[in-house]
Amino acid sequence: MGVLTVTDKLYAHLEQILSLCEPAPLLLGYSGGVDSHLLLCLLNRFVREHTGFTLQAVHVHHGLNPKADSWARHCEATCAALGVPLLLERLSIHRAPRQSLEAVARDLRYQAMATHLVSGGYLVTAHHQDDQLETLLLALKRGSGPRGLSAMPVSQPFASGVLLRPLLGISRAEILAGASSHGLQWIEDDSNQDSRFDRNYLRAEIVPRLQQRWPEFAAMASRSSQLCGEQEQLCEELAHSDLEAVCHPDGSLTLEGLCRLSTLRRQNLLRHWLRRELALVPGFDLLQRIWLEVISARPDATPELKCGTAWIRRHAHRLYLVPQLPALPTEPLPITLDGESGGFYLSDGRHLRWQRGSGGLRKPLAHETVTLRFACRGGERIRIAGRSGSRSLKKLWQECEVAPWLRERVPLIYYGEQLVQAVGYFCAADALESDDGVIISVE
Repeated sequence: MGVLTVTDKLYAHLEQILSLCEPAPLLLGYSGGVDSHLLLCLLNRFVREHTGFTLQAVHVHHGLNPKADSWARHCEATCAALGVPLLLERLSIHRAPRQSLEAVARDLRYQAMATHLVSGGYLVTAHHQDDQLETLLLALKRGSGPRGLSAMPVSQPFASGVLLRPLLGISRAEILAGASSHGLQWIEDDSNQDSRFDRNYLRAEIVPRLQQRWPEFAAMASRSSQLCGEQEQLCEELAHSDLEAVCHPDGSLTLEGLCRLSTLRRQNLLRHWLRRELALVPGFDLLQRIWLEVISARPDATPELKCGTAWIRRHAHRLYLVPQLPALPTEPLPITLDGESGGFYLSDGRHLRWQRGSGGLRKPLAHETVTLRFACRGGERIRIAGRSGSRSLKKLWQECEVAPWLRERVPLIYYGEQLVQAVGYFCAADALESDDGVIISVE
């Protein structure tokens, strides 16, 4: 293959990908390495030949390599020579124990680039076919399913725009040939030779052997990733349909609906549900625990299972995902109901407010201390309007179908030691005022 042919093939491939995109600003993630350097040159040519597109580059200075400053200067000089505006982002990276430095740096890098992406614009990266193979092998190492094995798509929603990888169908060898034909000078990151990092180990030790034995291995692996992506899309469509069938208006899942599904469809639905609500991709073990410890628990149990930043709970034949909520006061909190209106914010962000009006609580007597409580003494009974006789607070919670974990978060208003209102649910009949009362609500 001649030099010109290589260059033309790379540009034609890029042009074909971008021809499917609406004209918009292009933001290139530019490291200065051979991949992003060649892509910079190709994109610069593209925007000159196609109206409606603009090009800007962003270089992220991680501060992890002693050469980082010289790399930044190289990127500035290269972009200046091509007439491409360059944004320089400097990061300060701190990782928690057992966190992957690679993962932390990657997440911060994308967060930094997202701040410069205009609405409807494209963040363009130089990931190529060999990168896709490495990503697939890492997913295999983790035991990933179709979603992980689908690796990187050519395009996907990102921040306020789209993340675009136009070189995914191009091999590293083709990129090196194209860069050499242009006489490009690029950065060689010596940290890429550090085999302590999994991706570097695959790149240096494993992938060359695979490609030596099977020259088309990367291309075939890329095809497998594409097929896995198609399977994942089908799974998503099926999960969406199943979710509509079993989802209660309050967002919980009906156990009856879940149990009617086959094991595979139920697990697929739960993955979709948890990913949508928590951005969590559960493994096989977690799905098994949800089934055995929560869904299949004995009927009189109130099971719960920690799941990421939330709890999975079962109540009234439904499955709930309950977020970790801020603690509320455990001691009575004195409040004043004077004036025409008032209110304050609770520790969990809700707003408790009151105002004068008909049908609210009577004004407290001079000797009655008004308190807000969330913890009951136990055994409280209250006679509510329209009912004969008193009922226990526990019984009323059951009648109102208030889940156990929500009961302790309902604001309770006491006059002295008398419970006069469970805000949002009921009031004591003998504490109501027909004309000029106090209406209490929580939002």
